[in-house]
Amino acid sequence: MGDMAWLWWVGGALLLVIVEMISLDLVLLMFAGGALVAAALAALGAPVWAQILGFAVASTLLLMALRPWLLRHLRMRMPLEETNAAAHLGRLAIAVTEVNERTGRVKLAGEVWTARTENDEVLPTGVEARVLRIAGATAVVTAHRRPDPGHQVTPTAPPSHNLPHDAPDTDGKEPTT
Repeated sequence: MGDMAWLWWVGGALLLVIVEMISLDLVLLMFAGGALVAAALAALGAPVWAQILGFAVASTLLLMALRPWLLRHLRMRMPLEETNAAAHLGRLAIAVTEVNERTGRVKLAGEVWTARTENDEVLPTGVEARVLRIAGATAVVTAHRRPDPGHQVTPTAPPSHNLPHDAPDTDGKEPTT
């Protein structure tokens, strides 16, 4: 590489930054930081093995320390749009065949997926299911139970409130002692 080795490292860092703009995952940005460390080592006259070692160590440290912190702060400022399998977690699907622990198919976001349940649960065809997770290309689902529309939850006084012993509870019944 010679006297121009630092320039190759800087060029690699710039290329990684450009590709990072497409992926927005912050992984390639950490490798670009490692390439800049290697460029600095090359500019100081370090041998190639030291440049590669500096690149590897700096990239690893940036991936393990800086990237999680950056992702946490980015998500606090603006929610990141989940994509691929992560976007399906919690979504509702319709069983297009019977779904059990071993096999089944559901329609999820307009596509038919292989599916399975857990804990000996069996979902008949046509039942709504909620996606628990995606395992490979299989949606792991459970039956979706809608709340009973006739059941209304009425708030009650928290236990910290001191009601007199002769006062009726919020449900209108006398307290039991």
